[in-house]
Amino acid sequence: MNVLVTGGAGYIGSHIVDMLKVRGYGVYIYDNLTRGHQKAVPPGYLIEGDTADKEKLMECFNTHSIEAVMHFAAHSQVGESVKDPLLYYQNNVVGGLSLLESLLQSKVPYFIFSSSAAVYGEPQSVPIKEDHPLKPANPYGETKMIIENALAYYYRAYKLKSVSLRYFNAAGARPEGSIGEDHSPETHLIPLIMQAILKDREKITVYGNDYPTTDGTPVRDYVHVDDLARAHVLALDALVEGRCASVYNLGSGCGYSVMEVIKAAENIVGRPVPYKIGPRREGDPAVLVSSFQKAERELGWKPVYGLEHILETAWRWHQSHPRGYSSYSN
Repeated sequence: MNVLVTGGAGYIGSHIVDMLKVRGYGVYIYDNLTRGHQKAVPPGYLIEGDTADKEKLMECFNTHSIEAVMHFAAHSQVGESVKDPLLYYQNNVVGGLSLLESLLQSKVPYFIFSSSAAVYGEPQSVPIKEDHPLKPANPYGETKMIIENALAYYYRAYKLKSVSLRYFNAAGARPEGSIGEDHSPETHLIPLIMQAILKDREKITVYGNDYPTTDGTPVRDYVHVDDLARAHVLALDALVEGRCASVYNLGSGCGYSVMEVIKAAENIVGRPVPYKIGPRREGDPAVLVSSFQKAERELGWKPVYGLEHILETAWRWHQSHPRGYSSYSN
């Protein structure tokens, strides 16, 4: 089966590409490289293009006999979405719907959507199950919810078979250090910690220490990016077998506060993490912890790696790539 991975030069997309290749799928990467990295993907796999370019997408679908699309070409920074919601609605919603239109016209049967726990907003209960009310607290989560809702209607109207995977906090890197997390600007906690340890930044900011949690800092559920990649392959298997229009949480089921992650990183690396306390960020819930039982029951998926492995692999990547992908000489 030939699979097109939009945003396949990004952090999660590049790990999906790697796993699809190992599993023997025909893989094509579609990315405009505004936030992805050409050095994160193998030579010869990249088709440079934008999801708003319907003509190029349809040419790609038809030329390469694409049977499934995994969609990662979306902006994903909560704070940025609050400051510039127009950017997020244009890229994530308009671009996403443009991709779906091209997919329908080319009769591509299977679609896997990279969604987010941000669709839940401030949780009413934890761990969060898939039937929890969707009340996004920021434009990023809102854009993910819009595409999820569209996919439910597209199945009813057009029989497009899809799965939406709601990630909690993706983290970590390939164990051998070949690909990892490199954003510009960086906003994710674990790479920020590694940069601070390596003295690429003076210190990190802990956004809020007055939340209703054990130490006052926000609690998140961290899931290794390789576990996420495996879930996408299982989701594609489920679509081929006839499951459709489903949503699944992908998380570890365990919550760690920001300070707990900092202390765990210090224990693994053996160096202090310089930090300062800052104000809360708008749109940040206090606690986000998943229930992954539905994915375990219906897809046969559960996370293998815990926080220690996440931090170890992230540290290995950042040690060998202190300037991210720009560390490569060619």
